[in-house]
Amino acid sequence: MLRARATLLLLPAALLFGVAGARAHAVLDRAEPRVGSTVRTAPADVKLWFTERLEPAFSRVQVVNEAGERVDRADGAVDPSDPRLLRTTLVPLAPGRYRVLWRVVSVDSHVTEGDFAFRLAP
Repeated sequence: MLRARATLLLLPAALLFGVAGARAHAVLDRAEPRVGSTVRTAPADVKLWFTERLEPAFSRVQVVNEAGERVDRADGAVDPSDPRLLRTTLVPLAPGRYRVLWRVVSVDSHVTEGDFAFRLAP
């Protein structure tokens, strides 16, 4: 009887923590160009894959050169066929270092943001 009562008391806590643990932030899983990479050919776009589905209306990405000038075409969007993919197209790039800045909202409303660099050295 005591064991059954303890189980009944602990069940709501287990359910609560189990549900809370299932909520996850959208973390950058991989990118093209890769984080910290040096590429020999100028990429036409930047693609970011996340660990969770993204909320398209509130997720954005931009790419800047060493002077802080935008080099993306301001068309960053979540891919309709893959809700974990955020992408933007780029203007033709000159050799140099570029920074990718992103801010996303997962469908469970958690906000994450970050940045990384890649280098173009033909």
